[in-house]
Amino acid sequence: MMANILVVEDETAIADLILMNLRLVGHNGLHVSDGNEVMVNIEEQRPDLIILDVMLPGRDGFELMKEIGPLGIPVIFLTAKEELADKITGLKLGADDYMVKPFATIELLTRIETVLKRYKASGHGFELDNLEVRFDEHLVLLNNEQVELTTKEFMLLEILIRNKNIALSRDKLLELVWGFDYMGETRTIDVHVQKLRKKLHLEDRIKTVFKVGYRLEVPR
Repeated sequence: MMANILVVEDETAIADLILMNLRLVGHNGLHVSDGNEVMVNIEEQRPDLIILDVMLPGRDGFELMKEIGPLGIPVIFLTAKEELADKITGLKLGADDYMVKPFATIELLTRIETVLKRYKASGHGFELDNLEVRFDEHLVLLNNEQVELTTKEFMLLEILIRNKNIALSRDKLLELVWGFDYMGETRTIDVHVQKLRKKLHLEDRIKTVFKVGYRLEVPR
């Protein structure tokens, strides 16, 4: 399966090697070397998988993982750190795998395929009541009829789905959908939530959490 893979790595030689091998096996490789540019790139490109170095200029991989995790994008940490505590930290933050430099390229490619297959098998879709969401196709169906959502509405819906039954603050939602440097007000979230409720008949599903934010309630 061809995938868009974001390589977050500040060592040019290593990044070039990974990108070359990704293209050889049919993937589309994208590269970012500065931790401060990662979240903006993710918002613009919406990669299928992220290879994330821990030691980066700007923001490190562990810090970034706290923001990437709720987005539901699989992550493979790639780092020179061999300490067990670092591996545990990465996995606890939600990474799908962890590789230590130096590494064999064939092993990295194999792990990428394994994670992609597992992620694909876990479902890129969501169904609730009469609503169906197909993440890969960026498609939303209500009673089998397509509903048009803006890019931000779809991103907000996906984050609520990925974090179903979890209360997310307005600030966190604003950060995840609009970016950590967005200067707008949290009122933006309220407006978009109201639109989602109306368009998708989710008035009884997207709950307002008093003095916090919102939670998508689904049967456990």
